Amino acid sequence: MLHTLRRRPRAVLLAAVSATLVAATLPEPTALGIGDRLFPELGNPGYDVIAYDIALAYRGANDRPLDAVTTIDAVAGSRLERVNLDFTHGTVRSVRVNGRPAEFASAGEDLVVEPAEAPAAGSRMRITVDHTSDPRGPASAGGWVRTGDGLVMANQADAAHRVFPCNDHPADKAYFTFRVSAPKDTTVVANGRRVSRTVQGTETAWVYRTGQPMATELAQVAIGRSAVVERRGPHGLPIRDVVPAADRAALEPWLAKTPGQVQWMERKVGRYPFETYGVLVADADTGFELETQTLSLFERSLFTDSAYPDWYVDSVMVHELAHQWFGNSVSPRTWSDLWLNEGHATWYEALYAEERAGQPLVDRMRQAYRLSDGWRAAGGPPAAPAPPAPGEKLSLFRPVVYDGSALVLYALRRTIGASAFERLEREWVAVHKDGTAGTADFTALASRVAGRDLDAFFDGWLHGTTTPPMPGHPDWRSEAPGARRAG
Repeated sequence: MLHTLRRRPRAVLLAAVSATLVAATLPEPTALGIGDRLFPELGNPGYDVIAYDIALAYRGANDRPLDAVTTIDAVAGSRLERVNLDFTHGTVRSVRVNGRPAEFASAGEDLVVEPAEAPAAGSRMRITVDHTSDPRGPASAGGWVRTGDGLVMANQADAAHRVFPCNDHPADKAYFTFRVSAPKDTTVVANGRRVSRTVQGTETAWVYRTGQPMATELAQVAIGRSAVVERRGPHGLPIRDVVPAADRAALEPWLAKTPGQVQWMERKVGRYPFETYGVLVADADTGFELETQTLSLFERSLFTDSAYPDWYVDSVMVHELAHQWFGNSVSPRTWSDLWLNEGHATWYEALYAEERAGQPLVDRMRQAYRLSDGWRAAGGPPAAPAPPAPGEKLSLFRPVVYDGSALVLYALRRTIGASAFERLEREWVAVHKDGTAGTADFTALASRVAGRDLDAFFDGWLHGTTTPPMPGHPDWRSEAPGARRAG
């Protein structure tokens, strides 16, 4: 847990009387947020993170806290008497701002830092936090997930700050460097490319760095007895898959599909946006797969459980791959824009299943339309989802943001035509590459590409409490919420 308060040495305080007097007038530390409608205390105002450097020491047991040092390089947007970071579920030992010891305290799930000298507006600041990163706790809380042989991260939507101090909102993307030491018999992988691997006695030190900015929810560090399988994708793209060493041969038929899936997505929306890609297979029961940037996380059972048909597994792999464009390269400006992530990933998942496995897209969309009004009643419309249930953050990921939002794209394509729709998709990921964008950006671009005002269309489809008529399918009906089917 966070220390409730840690102060600078008395001598330092006495040597900076004026700073102390200013600090004495400040109110009690308070948890802040950037005002996201769904996660009001997530993120922090007043600064923009440029880069994270996260050092972790793993001692071979996944039920013990890791020693960690997180260094944050940021630019102050205004003079900051205090800097709020999102952080919980770890012990903070010390904080330094621009090399000088700083006071700190906990407030809610924030680490509130009081620098010895307030950074001026427009100035760079470096915050270094010496802390622990605790993998214990329920997997449903997110953050670290314990696997059969180590750890992986699952930070979506608001759990990165259970692992490291950060500005935990996708609106503030940054570059990441991970430095991880672990026993020699374990393998460490992380987002981006490996910079170095150095054996130091009984341990190995690994360094990974991202080539493009990343949202905190997409961070990934995996530690375990893993095999790393390397191959090349389109244009020589480095592909590295990470799997339990014992499963390498059994999983190879699935891993071998990734280059072709990348090529299929590139034909739909343009060149893959990052420096590498791969599949991370974890020996853990998470109940979900996750699009961590450049290294998508999958449960082992997805590939080993014979109950899943091959076409379904293929399409789920494409779903997470599609997120590299929709959600990762182009990240949501707010969590209400989640439909842009999940709707697009579901759209390409369904399109791939149709083209490669003969699973008709129209059948899936007809079924989604039938259920759509019930989904909207239960979870809100696609672009205005209801907040997650208290204590159940993953309840935000409801059917309305998956098939319910893919249904919006299906209606849009039928409204503006396939050619304009494909042009829109390509322009969207090109214009907003490595950035953030929201619903208003998408609807404005769609109107421009279509050459006509689509506000009325999007009003009903994205914000309506009931589902508008489907263009070209006047016979489609959506069941009233709570309707019971015969049989």
